[in-house]
Amino acid sequence: MTYCCGILVRDGLVMIADTRTNAGLDNVSTFRKLHVYSQPGERIMAIASSGNLSLSQTVRSMLTEGIENPETGELETLMNAPTMFQAAQRIGKAVRLVQGIDGKALAEAAIDHDVAFLFGGQVKGGKLRLFMIYSAGNFIECTTDTPYLQIGEHKYGKPVLDRAISFDTDVYDALKIGLISMDSTMRSNLGVGLPIDLMVARRDELNAEVNYRIEPGEPYFQDLREQWSGALRAAHIAIPRPPYGNGR
Repeated sequence: MTYCCGILVRDGLVMIADTRTNAGLDNVSTFRKLHVYSQPGERIMAIASSGNLSLSQTVRSMLTEGIENPETGELETLMNAPTMFQAAQRIGKAVRLVQGIDGKALAEAAIDHDVAFLFGGQVKGGKLRLFMIYSAGNFIECTTDTPYLQIGEHKYGKPVLDRAISFDTDVYDALKIGLISMDSTMRSNLGVGLPIDLMVARRDELNAEVNYRIEPGEPYFQDLREQWSGALRAAHIAIPRPPYGNGR
């Protein structure tokens, strides 16, 4: 499994993804699932994936090499998409093409062929946007009411985001909260694990301010994990016991 989250706040965009992939208890591997596409001053894009690894890799290869437009003959890629919306459409188109080629054979072999993508970024002249693309190629867009999207093993990290994230959250506070969300997921699901890839892009700067990998033993993340655990213990101790039965 995997866990990826994207957080879109007033100041910018945060994307976080783990790297663990497993095909059984004795076949655990590490694969990058967050990929950044950048042309400084012109566009910054990041795509994170969950689900069937072979399909998600094929989708990314299609988006890099280009999908021919039958009307114009143009090879359509992420890097020449005129807007983020049209780039998201191209991801959806690639997903449908790959599902049409490989999905039936995988289904007949009883192999899961679901994929999902988080896609965020900004093209010069357009807005900073964040989308989630489903296995059928359709997609939704992040809003100011709920300024984050998740794919993969999202249920363990969602309560942290629900309680702490708003559109006005500082972008580096959003990164911190996203990492706490990732830690909460890692503690509850062995299918999610280090290393963790992350990207931070500020609104209208059209470049990645941070493009970083957290390796096992990295001091800041280790301290974050310990402080969060300590803060939770302190919080539950500070709350009075329920006044029911003999517990008071």
